[in-house]
Amino acid sequence: MTWSCLWTTGLLLLTVNPKVAVWAGDREAVFIREYTLIRRDHLSEEPPQKPEDLSSRTVRSEEDRDTLWDAWGSWSECSRTCGGGASYSLRRCLSSKTCEGQNIKYRTCSNVDCSPDAGDFRAQQCSAHADVRYQGQLHDWLPVYNDPDDPCSLKCKANDSGLVVELAPKVLDGTRCYTESLDMCISGVCQIVGCDHELGSSVKEDNCGICSGDGSSCRLVRGHYKSQHATGKAEDTVVVIPFKSRHVRLVLKGPDHLYVESKTLQGVRTELMLDQSGQYHLENTTLDYQKLSDKEVLRVTGPLGADFTIKVQFARGADSVVQYIYYQPIIHRWRETDFFPCSVTCGGGYQLTSAECFDLRTGRVVVDQYCHYYPENVKPKPKLQECNMEPCLDSDGYKEIMPYDHYHPLPRWESSPWTTCSSSCGGGIQSRSVTCVEEDMQGNITPTDEWKCHYSPKTAILQPCNTFDCPTWLAQEWSPCTVTCGQGLRYRVVLCIDHRGLHAGGCSPTTKPHIKEECLVTVPCYKSIDTLPVEAKPVWHKQAIELEEEVTVTEEPTFVPGSWQLCSRTCGVGTQRRTVTCQVLLSFSQAVVDLPDDDCEGNRPVAVQPCYNKPCSGGPGHGGEGKDEETTPQGRDLHDWEYEGFTECSESCGGGVQEAVVVCLNKQTRGPADQSRCQSSPPPPQLLQHCNSQPCPPRWKTGEWSSCSATCGVGLMTRTVACTHRPSRDSNYTAVLKDEDCLNPKPNPFQACNRFDCPPMWDARDWGECSQTCGGGVQRRRVSCKQSLADGSILELPDSFCPSPSPANLSLCGRQDCPPQWVTTDWSQCSVSCGNGIQTLQAVCKKQGESGQYRTINPRNCSMMARPIRIRQCSLKLCQNSLKPNPTILTQRKVYIQWRKVKKVQLVIGGYAYLLPWTTVILRCPTQHFRKGHVQWLKDGKPLVNLPHFFIKSQGYLKIQHAHISDTGIYTCTIGQAREHFVLQIVGNKQKLTVPDSWLLESGRQKAKRPVTTSTKESSMELPISLNKYDDIVEHLLKLKGSIHNEKYLADKPYSREKDRVTLEDEVTKSSIPVVLVIDSHKLDELMHNLSEGFRGPQEEPLLKLLSESTNHSLDSAEASTQGLLLYKLNLKTHTSRARKPVIIQRPKKIGTVSQSEIVVDVGVPVLLQKPVASLELKCEALGDPWPTLTWTKNEKVLRYDGRVGQLPSGSLKIQAPGKGDEGLYTCTAKNDLGSTSIYSWLLITNNEVQSCVYSNSTGHTCSERMNSSRSAELCRGQACPLSLIRWQVDAWSPCSATCGSGSQARRVRCMRGPESSSREVESRQCQREGRKPSNTRLCNVLPCARWTTTSWGPCHGRCVGPSLATHHRHVYCQDTNGTKVPSKVCHGLKRPSSLRNCSTDVCALHWHVGPWTQCTATCGQHGFQSRQVTCKHHRTNKTTREHQCMWRPRPPSWQRCNIFPCGRAAECRDSTRYCEKVRQLQLCPLPRFKSRCCFSCKNT
Repeated sequence: MTWSCLWTTGLLLLTVNPKVAVWAGDREAVFIREYTLIRRDHLSEEPPQKPEDLSSRTVRSEEDRDTLWDAWGSWSECSRTCGGGASYSLRRCLSSKTCEGQNIKYRTCSNVDCSPDAGDFRAQQCSAHADVRYQGQLHDWLPVYNDPDDPCSLKCKANDSGLVVELAPKVLDGTRCYTESLDMCISGVCQIVGCDHELGSSVKEDNCGICSGDGSSCRLVRGHYKSQHATGKAEDTVVVIPFKSRHVRLVLKGPDHLYVESKTLQGVRTELMLDQSGQYHLENTTLDYQKLSDKEVLRVTGPLGADFTIKVQFARGADSVVQYIYYQPIIHRWRETDFFPCSVTCGGGYQLTSAECFDLRTGRVVVDQYCHYYPENVKPKPKLQECNMEPCLDSDGYKEIMPYDHYHPLPRWESSPWTTCSSSCGGGIQSRSVTCVEEDMQGNITPTDEWKCHYSPKTAILQPCNTFDCPTWLAQEWSPCTVTCGQGLRYRVVLCIDHRGLHAGGCSPTTKPHIKEECLVTVPCYKSIDTLPVEAKPVWHKQAIELEEEVTVTEEPTFVPGSWQLCSRTCGVGTQRRTVTCQVLLSFSQAVVDLPDDDCEGNRPVAVQPCYNKPCSGGPGHGGEGKDEETTPQGRDLHDWEYEGFTECSESCGGGVQEAVVVCLNKQTRGPADQSRCQSSPPPPQLLQHCNSQPCPPRWKTGEWSSCSATCGVGLMTRTVACTHRPSRDSNYTAVLKDEDCLNPKPNPFQACNRFDCPPMWDARDWGECSQTCGGGVQRRRVSCKQSLADGSILELPDSFCPSPSPANLSLCGRQDCPPQWVTTDWSQCSVSCGNGIQTLQAVCKKQGESGQYRTINPRNCSMMARPIRIRQCSLKLCQNSLKPNPTILTQRKVYIQWRKVKKVQLVIGGYAYLLPWTTVILRCPTQHFRKGHVQWLKDGKPLVNLPHFFIKSQGYLKIQHAHISDTGIYTCTIGQAREHFVLQIVGNKQKLTVPDSWLLESGRQKAKRPVTTSTKESSMELPISLNKYDDIVEHLLKLKGSIHNEKYLADKPYSREKDRVTLEDEVTKSSIPVVLVIDSHKLDELMHNLSEGFRGPQEEPLLKLLSESTNHSLDSAEASTQGLLLYKLNLKTHTSRARKPVIIQRPKKIGTVSQSEIVVDVGVPVLLQKPVASLELKCEALGDPWPTLTWTKNEKVLRYDGRVGQLPSGSLKIQAPGKGDEGLYTCTAKNDLGSTSIYSWLLITNNEVQSCVYSNSTGHTCSERMNSSRSAELCRGQACPLSLIRWQVDAWSPCSATCGSGSQARRVRCMRGPESSSREVESRQCQREGRKPSNTRLCNVLPCARWTTTSWGPCHGRCVGPSLATHHRHVYCQDTNGTKVPSKVCHGLKRPSSLRNCSTDVCALHWHVGPWTQCTATCGQHGFQSRQVTCKHHRTNKTTREHQCMWRPRPPSWQRCNIFPCGRAAECRDSTRYCEKVRQLQLCPLPRFKSRCCFSCKNT
């Protein structure tokens, strides 16, 4: 046994085939079939070591070289061979110290489905313990799935007793956490796995089963079905769900039962009966079936392995209802093609696009019927655009045909007549050919390509016909039995009934029901011994037997002939006839019924026969029976030639002839005989007569069909069709008339031919342009394998379908020598090292040969070309002796203190800043006489490099994205010899700043780093800027912020009630809370000098005064000015520019006695009146959009106004001469359409000890207790406003323990009693009435440590965005420190590199080229326009290319109106277009629109 790997976590992976031995805690052997994890402490102390294979380690990355880690080792074998497993890689720490990060990383592997007989992986691990005793007994263990508490422990259930036991703390790596999830257990922890099988990926499948899809590849199908028990059927089909459908759910409510029938693609059918609740498997698909008391539920996650037909089996009772829903895949989509070739080569034509059906699975084009199957597949309509607008050259100059002229209509569909129906009844199909045709200016119609007509729907080529039902047999009721006892027969009439209900023929004899069958009468027949049985028959039946010789009608349908009629001739040979009818005798009604001849079997008797009474001559010698009549003289004269009518006329009109028909007749029978019997006498002479002498009307004359235009696929044959008229038969002149003069229908001038699929053939496109115009180049063309189908479509196939070899797609070109040209070198270096100088360029005359090599020739050969400029001016840095003013930095000595969270603040160099964490900082360095782009930045004396969240902009300012504690320090702006500093500190950071090493070296001190004292004198002498100068006073100012604004700073939000956090932040107005407090540093220095004894007691008043003054001039906007004070002023437009809930503006003041005669107090604080006053005004101001309305209540009741108490127009409440009766709780409510908010104030009027409370919707009850006039007001909190003054007090959060990868913060939470100035800590249980205790720990910086990583830039072949400019791309993804790809949201706080940028390419050297305007189509009026050719051409080659490549610039117009002015007086008749001669020739003058434009030409027509 070999040790494969020793894990640092104390676990060992042990592999043995076929089983693995593991020592359990009780020293018994446990065997697991694959592999398991065991604890290291169960093994010997020194297992045999395997020498490390150094070649298996990868090369250390740049990141690993900066750390103490060795390179990552090779990946281990996968924990599973199928079904998704895990593989790991290890690395070792190269230092004796602790290395940061993990020494192991994982990835998924073997992400292929296991075979159906492989079994469940968790079940295999449970069954491995079947031979190990548990509590002295052996058990057959079954897995326990989906444990919500610990999904990665191996919990199994005993099959016999149901006992659930945890057999192992961890399942094997690769085991699924849950049955319906891809998440897998790795090292006992459930790891998230996306549908892309990547660890940590959040990518999910859409409803169509596409990983990270948008749901467009399938469609949702809903429906319901109601059973119909009255039909008498035992079962019925609910719905047929196609192959590959997903998320199927059916619910049946009622007594019926569901079952499933599957049909594979090979036609194999399987039926599945659903008997009881549970899982079923059918065609590699799992079905979850649940049978309840009142309904049945069937769920299938899918995809379905076959077509599933859901059926319902009827039961007795009420009808059932089935509701179903599923997602059906869409595998065929429409795809728009490029523009087809232009319809003409000059003179203005059009070109169209088409749409082809695209198979998403194979990536090939298929026939359109596939896309018509899905209703949501709407076929794109063709697009039309003009093309080839240049005029056509004619013999007499130029002729012009405009694309939108009335005389050049668009192609249209023409259809042939419908064929005969394929079936005479029961539904058949008629077809016709539909062809795209176009008409020229002369009215000639010719067939053209189908794509030209795709702008309009194609007329139908198939239609149903003869949809009425075919005739069917209809059997009438049976007759009574023919006997009264025993066994007999009974009969019925069967008729053939058509769809009109009439008795007619046409039914198949093979399907005719029988008309006779045996019957049994249950009465026994009694007979004597000496006689035979007598059958009881009705009287009419006896009569039928007696007349059997005379009447042949029977009970079976039989042909019954009638009597022969008299001979047609009294002498000679004649004919006689009789009726032959199919009849049947109905025994029960004694009636004879006529039936159609089809109902009778056998041969039909003849109805006509010859007859002969006597010879017509009456002479002797007649007789002699059996003697041939030709042997007698009369027999020889029995036959003779006679005229029998005329042939058809040779012409239908215009005069024709008819010829008399001569036949040999039998003189007696007058019937035709063989001509040989009349040879004894000569035939009569030929007789002719004239006929149809009336003149012929105009008729269609057709020419011969042309040869087919295509040998396969679908071709066309054409012929000429003209309306002609010939005045007389003898005339040689034939006039061609208009089509209207001939009768319709007009013969079709074209028809389809060779409509069968072509074999696959190579399709070679035109050669492209040569890569070199000279000196040897290549040109390419596209060669593809295509097949023309019989429906006119073209199918593109793989090259293997076409015969080899394929045509060449590469050819040599441009073999001629190139003309001489100037070839230049690079510019030389500047002639001076500073100041202004020159650069030179060498130009050599060279010629390029066929091989592409250049050779130098005599410069005289290039004399015809302009020689490039060989000298240019250059300018380097200024010389040292040049006079230039020294650069300076415009600093501002300010102290910035951030009080409220905001996304971004802008500061100026030269001061101090105390900011909240995660604030973006813009630090500007205003300069004079210096380029902003050359500003250099230092941090702690070292050059500042572009870190992920540091950005040095081209404008010279520094941007710190989401500043945190690690960004504290001294930032230095350097321009030349001038430099200024800025100290940045993060609020909550307890660590003091230290002196940078570079400053220590400059001052000559080589000691270790030490904290800098706050003595201003010492720091001003030793350091360029004091570091921790204002830390103490800023810390105290932050504590005093609550006294001014009645709240802690919002960064920590330490509220006494957790549920009030959102309420405080949402409803307390921000107008009184500045974003950043700005104080002049000299004012703060003066204040610090005066407060040398500390900040408590009387020394606190100057601080409060400074704080109030600075609050009135605080920063409340993210924009900062570089001149003067940086004031963030309140912009009321930001509160009203968008819809928002009402907010009441609070201006808190201290709670104390009021002694003025007219009092104005902002609502929200208690009011204590110790003596009478003239009036009291409670001021209430609110903001909101829409503007809110203000209402007042007293003691929660609507306040009634009178002459003494009333509401001012501003919304404030004014009370004249307030008295004892006015005491109470006053509430101001602001309300608009989006919500409401309220704020409260207590009013107390007393001369002794009083209690005043303010009740706020955000802070609870606040009480002010006044014991006497000398004591200050004390606040308390509680439900009944107690005097105990108990509250929760929280300290600020500590700095986060980690900058990324999940850290923690802590704070101190205490229960305090007493006023703020003299409070003391008490037991926590005394604050239980004040709400839940605030938390003292929280997580921070939970995002993993990651960075953006990019690939190299791709080729420059994106879309053109300018002249010679295109775009190219690269991939940008988020990667952790281990090199593993993680979701992009992990790098959300970092600046994402650009994935797109411009690049230079000669392909985009394109421009619009416009030609000259054509002559206007009209001299006046409103219909004149002219056109010009607009093409996209290459600058260098001047070759035309596709227009979409020039779309980065607006396309110039290709046509415009012209000569738009009146044509003169209304009575003046003149032509306004030069096409009027054509209008007159085509006889278009009767149409109003042509007559108005061609008045002069049409006036005589």
